[in-house]
Amino acid sequence: MTRLFGTDGVRGLANRTLTADLALRLGAAAAAVLAAERDHDGTVTARPLAVVGRDPRVSGEMLEAALSAGLSSQGVDVLLVGELPTPAVAHLTAQHGAALGAMISASHNAMPDNGIKFFAAGGHKLGDHVEDAIESALTGEPITGPTGDAIGRISRACPADALDGYVGHLLSATPGRLDGLVVVVDCANGAASDAAPRAYREAGATVIEIHASPDGYNINDKCGSTHLDDVRAAVVEHGADLGLAHDGDADRCLAVDAAGEVVDGDQIMAILALAMRDSGELAENTLVATVMSNLGLKVAMREAGIEIAETKVGDRYVLERLREGSYSLGGEQSGHLVLPAHATTGDGVLTGLRIMARMAETGKSLAELAGVMTVLPQVLINVPVGDKAAVAASGAVADAVAAEEATLGSAGRVLLRPSGTEQLVRVMVEAQDPDLAQGVAERLADVVAAV
Repeated sequence: MTRLFGTDGVRGLANRTLTADLALRLGAAAAAVLAAERDHDGTVTARPLAVVGRDPRVSGEMLEAALSAGLSSQGVDVLLVGELPTPAVAHLTAQHGAALGAMISASHNAMPDNGIKFFAAGGHKLGDHVEDAIESALTGEPITGPTGDAIGRISRACPADALDGYVGHLLSATPGRLDGLVVVVDCANGAASDAAPRAYREAGATVIEIHASPDGYNINDKCGSTHLDDVRAAVVEHGADLGLAHDGDADRCLAVDAAGEVVDGDQIMAILALAMRDSGELAENTLVATVMSNLGLKVAMREAGIEIAETKVGDRYVLERLREGSYSLGGEQSGHLVLPAHATTGDGVLTGLRIMARMAETGKSLAELAGVMTVLPQVLINVPVGDKAAVAASGAVADAVAAEEATLGSAGRVLLRPSGTEQLVRVMVEAQDPDLAQGVAERLADVVAAV
């Protein structure tokens, strides 16, 4: 049986694979697992609270209503905080002392998709065992809810108050003023369309915002962190110091330097790791990164005397390793960065603030700061497949990978990874010779596609 939860919650085509009925039942199941606060004699000690937010995509309204109904049917009060970034919902979950939180978003996916990701008390992402328990509750016997005055209530937070609380939190986590910096921010017509420009302005930067007019349909549409052409062009056009691009729920941030060159998540991690080392914030002198990070990051960190703790792909695994080792910085090449002292999940706006704070502190351009790391040529091909498990079990694929690894030797590497949210297998190849990396990746992609 296919697992319902992927690497970042439950995701699918809204009103097909992710239906209102599924959202209703997910809400009830999540309540049964996460909000069952009972004394030893089985009496409820307090009315549990769930904080629910969403991004602007049109299906979010439908799923918000269904999810909230499922939660309230189990005696959980629901606070709807509206259109806010995922990290804002996590922050508000902790701030309100809620038993759980939920964000309705498909992150960087196109508008027709949507997703639901849950947070435990304190705003922390769920471990595999908790997700498994929710799935078991979902597929088991029907969940019986309370009646009468024990049914949960649903209320809406004042949008200004929710945004104020999040932006205030971000500013308190920014180590210095950003006066004098000019930044272009691409909000992906998503959940950060209000929060990101406001936070950057209040920190002192001059902000030029693009793709910050969500209408329910245009989220991630040729914009944001997966489509950088517009922000690159706008930085050059306006003579800005940098550009920042978020995804639909703003847990990612990628950057662009003054010349319009992309600064990816690995380079951002290198910049912030050095900044935090210098300020004494880098716990255990260690950065947490995934197996997808560029070899150039490992070389740069080794030369800077910083250790790397490696983990599987997915910000939830980065978070687990951060907590296990009490580390203070981790992230992914895609732009998910986590600073546990200030956020329980990836926060793209906080990342943007920290990048600019380092620029202001050092007086260096983003290109100079990113120059600490030499990016080795890396080719990534996303191969659509019908069955990711069949690819993983394929002897032909394994043999092809072994042959190509022998070709690369110690000067490169191959990584095949099934997507956690889509029917794709990601073929990644690194080599000092970009033509060699491209050839290896294309040959392996052909083998994967043939399975």
